[in-house]
Amino acid sequence: MAKSISEIRSVFQAADTNELPSLIAEYENDGRSGVNALITRAKKQLDALEKEKKRIYQLSEYERKYGDCAYICGIDEVGRGPLAGPVVAGAVILPKGCEILYINDSKKLSPEKREELDRVIRAEAVAVGIGIVSPERIDEINILNATYDAMRQAIKNLGVTPDILLNDAVTIPEVSIRQVPIIKGDAKSISIGAASIVAKVYRDNLMVEYDAQYPEYGFASNKGYGAAAHIEALKTYGPTPIHRRSFIGNFI
Repeated sequence: MAKSISEIRSVFQAADTNELPSLIAEYENDGRSGVNALITRAKKQLDALEKEKKRIYQLSEYERKYGDCAYICGIDEVGRGPLAGPVVAGAVILPKGCEILYINDSKKLSPEKREELDRVIRAEAVAVGIGIVSPERIDEINILNATYDAMRQAIKNLGVTPDILLNDAVTIPEVSIRQVPIIKGDAKSISIGAASIVAKVYRDNLMVEYDAQYPEYGFASNKGYGAAAHIEALKTYGPTPIHRRSFIGNFI
């Protein structure tokens, strides 16, 4: 007796992507419209997967270009613009031929996808380093120098010495390792994209922790950026210890 459409649907839903081609072949001649719809959906899923694999291959262009280097490190930062909280840099060395799907500029990913990819990247990376510079230090040396400092910390915290650095747009002073600055690098290099994700997830989680200490400012949602409610709270309650004094002069 033939399986019902609901039973076949359950089989497709439970299937791993690698199992879809055999399921398509098995049910392609079923003839029922409900089964045809399942097959069409599965084919679209496989087409999307192939497109993503091609995108990741293109995203690895710089990694292939410098493939003679043993350790290729991507560097990116997050948090240059907020009124509160630290600036955070990420440094990631991925294994050669890494094909982690869906890596991209962290700003183009949902929070849930960033969290998922952060776990995958940390599990598969050769090394991950994080650098953090406090609001007080940002006020002392300015945000650009603080960003450079965070990047240098991230490189040091890798525990492995890279052979080359692929940086998002900048050349980091006081670093002797060979550097390649790439404009919009988090959308052009899989290593920089990975670094942008781990830095973003780390900083976002830190701002959620600060939200518990200073709930009036909405740090869990605005991450320290100048949202209207944040600015209003700043005017009402004044600055917290994590506000950047050099950034908030127009509001208090």
